[in-house]
Amino acid sequence: MDVGKKAENAVDMRVNIAGIVWKNPVTTASGTFGSGKEFAEFVDLNKLGAVTTKGVANIPWAGNPTPRIAETYGGMMNAVGLQNPGIDLFCERDIPFLRQYDTKIIVNVCGKSEKDYCEVAERLSHEDVDMLEINISCPNVKEGGIAFGQNSKAAEHITKAVKRYAKQPVIMKLSPNVTSISEMAKAVEAGGADAVSLINTITGMKIDIHRRQFVIANKTGGVSGPAIHPIAVRMVYEAAHAVKLPIIGMGGIANAQDAVEMILAGADAVSVGTANFRNPAVTMEIAAGIESYMKKYGFACVSDMVGIVD
Repeated sequence: MDVGKKAENAVDMRVNIAGIVWKNPVTTASGTFGSGKEFAEFVDLNKLGAVTTKGVANIPWAGNPTPRIAETYGGMMNAVGLQNPGIDLFCERDIPFLRQYDTKIIVNVCGKSEKDYCEVAERLSHEDVDMLEINISCPNVKEGGIAFGQNSKAAEHITKAVKRYAKQPVIMKLSPNVTSISEMAKAVEAGGADAVSLINTITGMKIDIHRRQFVIANKTGGVSGPAIHPIAVRMVYEAAHAVKLPIIGMGGIANAQDAVEMILAGADAVSVGTANFRNPAVTMEIAAGIESYMKKYGFACVSDMVGIVD
């Protein structure tokens, strides 16, 4: 239906991300929502624009030693280390589960080498999933991801490599632990990325002063939650001004106000992570809240809001 002919007060929540149309601009941040099963009792997955799965590698990963999660001011810190069951079990178990719902499936892909990433992309090229999110930005693995995510030449190279095998649109997930987010966004755009998502967690550290030990076994971990939201908004704004790619904004989104702020800064869609642990239904509430905001301020479609604060 043409937006201009819609009934009064009706809004079009659809967004087009690299040719894939979501019913609304809300997805889940990888690693905070499993592959949907864990939250299906609390969330109607049909009400989400997309579900982004936990990271999937070519073989099962055990992840980092425990303890690997800690609470911080305004958020949390984790060093889970991308624990996952591997691509074979994922395809057998998780894709059929998600296909029961009217939502898009974004598979987060992790790896320790170019070969790892490409193997998973090639395997998924034959599966019924909608998009791939390539995680080149996890601060909690000693190989692979973070090395690609902090060097623009490496980021461009891995993007080109994955694109040779991927049949679905490729989203490159960017790290905030860089000197210039604009440079990294330009690098993956040059490599052929179809979209970018940002930001991943910010590297942090927490020490137990009574035990005089690191709280997390990995010593460092990725900080997420409301405390990093202003940083994420700034980086989304900078990336939006650097590239022409669709942007999925994330980082400390806890409510509809945070999500709208991210869209006004330049995000075409938003991804909700840490807030899921506090309120399992938060993604549905955020989608409804964005719709209410649009009606209140007379926005006919989501794209009318994207990046208008300039």
